[in-house]
Amino acid sequence: MNALLATTFGGDVIEPGTAGYGEAARTMLVPGSPAYVLRPASVADVQAAVRFAADAGLVLSVRGGGHAFAGFGTNDGGVVLDLARLADVEVIDEERHIVRVGGGATWGRVADALAPLGLAISSGDTRSVGVGGLTLSGGIGWKVRKHGLTLDSLVAAEVVTAFGAVLRASAEENPELFWALRGGGGNLGVVTAFELAAHPTTDVFFGAVTFPAAELAEVLQGWAAYLRTAPDELTSIASFANPFEGGHEAPVKIQVAFDGDDPEAAAKAIDPIRALGTVLSDDVTLQPYADILEEGQAAPPGIRLLTRSAFVEAGSVRQVLELLAEIGAAQGSPFISVRSVGGAVARVPDDATAYAHRQAELMFVTTAAGPEPIVEAARPALEAIWARLAPHVSGAYANFLTSATPDDVAAVYPPRTLGRLAAVKRRHDPRNLFSRNHNVRP
Repeated sequence: MNALLATTFGGDVIEPGTAGYGEAARTMLVPGSPAYVLRPASVADVQAAVRFAADAGLVLSVRGGGHAFAGFGTNDGGVVLDLARLADVEVIDEERHIVRVGGGATWGRVADALAPLGLAISSGDTRSVGVGGLTLSGGIGWKVRKHGLTLDSLVAAEVVTAFGAVLRASAEENPELFWALRGGGGNLGVVTAFELAAHPTTDVFFGAVTFPAAELAEVLQGWAAYLRTAPDELTSIASFANPFEGGHEAPVKIQVAFDGDDPEAAAKAIDPIRALGTVLSDDVTLQPYADILEEGQAAPPGIRLLTRSAFVEAGSVRQVLELLAEIGAAQGSPFISVRSVGGAVARVPDDATAYAHRQAELMFVTTAAGPEPIVEAARPALEAIWARLAPHVSGAYANFLTSATPDDVAAVYPPRTLGRLAAVKRRHDPRNLFSRNHNVRP
């Protein structure tokens, strides 16, 4: 063990050749070979780890849940700061439902802790996803249209900066840092604790309604048109061309989550979706909110994912869905999912946070998966697909990107947002220690 770490760091130090290194070195989706995996047991340990990486000139990766498609939670030859031991969930203000969540907690842990209290936080849709990565870049999940992005629930954060200082960021304290944290990803420091506003919740109506692949174009257009007037309690995802269910012949799956337990209100909200075409299956039932979050799956050895996302504003919805339906019906199509946003997301001012895509009506994702040679062979066709879509879409959702090129950063952060973020970055991380992200250069 490094002598400096031995005297300043009180958590777990995992190095090549030590027990558990193989598992600790990789993330859910990407392998790595860091020189050190550090699991702090305290905020002081986080400070020590940050100072160690900075002084040693080593690449630093910060890991919450380790789900980043781009593999930000690991590296080769550097330091991985794994926050898994900082995962407590505690209600600190019962009247305002403020919950303090450790930076290494997962959403499954949060949901399980809040369920007995009748509370929930608008989060993603996967239990093992980390609170940190999701919150800092957005948070589009099953309550998004009613309660907004996860980052919209953030009221304060405890941050260890590149200098090893501990700061509190909120609307009153370090407000510009607080603005930047809500959308700026991992660029600004290590968030060791989040304070999030929960809301009272009930069971929810959740499940999927499926339709024949032959009805894809009509179902997609009808679905998007209905979501424009649907109640905010209804959030929905349309997915098709699933390679595990028949590829271009797979059923069209419309997942729905109605945020409420009134069966009449739920039926009124969901029945227009059931009327979109020939229903093949319908498994919508009343379930506890914590139960609808799915378990994340690690990529099998040798399997690579190629994931890309973009936003669609109202004027382009019809044309984009026509293109996606045509693409999804063709043999060899990538897996495509389209998420409804709008609602509470769009009611927050565009410049209120560093998340810059408030007015989008839809966010969609394409995913190709397979062994490296197969994915690489598919790349030209995927690039051709995206070239067709490019004139009609904008931006990118950072949490659904497997790459972090300058073009990706420009898509995630429009020029005004990027300029403001860069100014905050210069103040708190002038040497760009926190670069394993969609990097905003100081």
